[in-house]
Amino acid sequence: MKDLVYKQESYAIIGICMEVHNNLGSGFSEIVYKDALEYEMNQAGILYEREKEYAIHYKGTLLPHKFYADFVVFDKIILEVKGTADIADEHIAQSINYLKVSENKLALIANFGETKLNYKRIVL
Repeated sequence: MKDLVYKQESYAIIGICMEVHNNLGSGFSEIVYKDALEYEMNQAGILYEREKEYAIHYKGTLLPHKFYADFVVFDKIILEVKGTADIADEHIAQSINYLKVSENKLALIANFGETKLNYKRIVL
């Protein structure tokens, strides 16, 4: 079996997501989960950047609008936070685009809107 990209780091991130979900459950808005994740990452001493801005280039032109990743953790993993009924195809497509623009290899989508934490790994 092929090794997982950033295995230890992604386990640490998912562990923090599980801690947040175990304490808050489902039903809050995404911002509440982001605040709780930020608290937990600070407590764990995990390097992260919240709402990291990325510029988008199109045919050699810098577009006026940017995208903001919910979190970039360990300076290499995008963490997208959702609070929906399930992880939809558009969330996956969004994460793939974020990976392309950021040139990172791994995105994690964590969905807190379900009874149990649901997450998906997206690797480019």
